[in-house]
Amino acid sequence: MKVYFVGAGPGNPELLTIKARRLIENARVCVYAGSLINPTVIALLPADTERYDSAVMNLEQIVAVFESARDRQIDVVRLHSGDPSLFSAIGEQIEALARRNIAYEVVPGVSSFQAAAATLGVELTSPEIAQTVILTRARGRTPMPESEDLRRLATSRATLCLFLSIDRAAEVAETLADYLGPDCPAAVVYHASWPDEKVIRGSLADIGQRIRAEGISRTALFLVGRALAGPGSRSSRLYDKTFSHGYRPGAPT
Repeated sequence: MKVYFVGAGPGNPELLTIKARRLIENARVCVYAGSLINPTVIALLPADTERYDSAVMNLEQIVAVFESARDRQIDVVRLHSGDPSLFSAIGEQIEALARRNIAYEVVPGVSSFQAAAATLGVELTSPEIAQTVILTRARGRTPMPESEDLRRLATSRATLCLFLSIDRAAEVAETLADYLGPDCPAAVVYHASWPDEKVIRGSLADIGQRIRAEGISRTALFLVGRALAGPGSRSSRLYDKTFSHGYRPGAPT
């Protein structure tokens, strides 16, 4: 018996990994984040699958499902949105499984930051503009380490992908504008890859107002950085005809 922590991806069932889809389509017991996972993904479960919506459950109740499945020697599919390694709270569940000697496996998935970048049609690591992507969140009920305060992260001028922060977007934008400039590009992607996906583009000066006007307050990713504007005149060296590497000699200048 094993508990599979499966990344359900950003929403579109076509973005499930082959392994994730196989596990979902054969699941006998499934615990899923009902408020975050597209119903079309849940619909892939067999009709007789035992289903538990973790949105209305606490940790003890979730672990009780794992224990019940163990006693019956039935595998569990624990569906998390996006990729389980990011803001999914699998750590505490894994600790509970370890204390009970229940085997587990993590199956990665496509993250919403990847789906959002695809929707925006941008490279988050634009040459000479930003070669680092920071996945983080704004301070809220969950405290942030002082070393990861947004003001400190902004000084790196890396591309910022902010999870779980859309309800504080105006405050975040104002804070970041002091370090990145009010003209710094910003974008919000609501329900990335879902049929009702919505994109809001702007700058740190106006993105908060644009978000309020659209009435978006949850399940959206907030992206900030100069790379969102595209490479401009700065192109990658990789395909420059004068650039040599291990597979191609560069043309003489």
